[in-house]
Amino acid sequence: MNGPLRLVLFDVDGTLVDSQAGILGAMEAAFEAVDMAPPDRETVLGIVGLSLPLAIQRLGPDLSAVMHQRMEAAYREAYFTQRAELGAGHSPLYPGALEILDRLHGTPEILMGVATGKSQRGLDALIEAHGLERYFVTRQCADHHPSKPHPSMIATALSETGVAPEGAIMVGDTSFDMDMAAAAGIAGIGVSWGYHRPAALSGARRVIDGFEALPGALDEIWKESLA
Repeated sequence: MNGPLRLVLFDVDGTLVDSQAGILGAMEAAFEAVDMAPPDRETVLGIVGLSLPLAIQRLGPDLSAVMHQRMEAAYREAYFTQRAELGAGHSPLYPGALEILDRLHGTPEILMGVATGKSQRGLDALIEAHGLERYFVTRQCADHHPSKPHPSMIATALSETGVAPEGAIMVGDTSFDMDMAAAAGIAGIGVSWGYHRPAALSGARRVIDGFEALPGALDEIWKESLA
């Protein structure tokens, strides 16, 4: 080991994998369950990263709790059915993601984890579908934490890995990810290929346009933070 232990936390949907087709299809099923038309694509993708109950509440603020529960059940059923049919093709990895995970995994002082609004069931299935089990030493999901941008996921990941806040960086595509990083006292790197527009990532220390730029951005931030 050549330096202090470091941690890179990744968001999943819109950062590591492109799951928008499954999310949009499942949300359409959720609104059909209460006989309503779904919001437009941009509105639906704008809530990606939140836990499902909070996402449903934001998209249907005037609906009853019973209707929200019906929508959540319909969403989960549709999403898991699609995933079972399509396997890894349901949420393909973004170009360059696997190569960079391999590169970071090969650096002894770098640990990796995920912090996602997905359920434990959904996260485990996605990791298995893409064969990513060996990469992530900490996996934080919506089942065990308040929704982003609450810092609980990051705080738990830091505790589990023993990494100091200045050695940790959150990589994500939404303002929720960057706000969560700020709330936890760590740096955030935004990615431009996800579901929130780059202009929404104002809290990021860096915004990158491709996975190949991630190692350099990490090194720059760590040099600043650990100097």
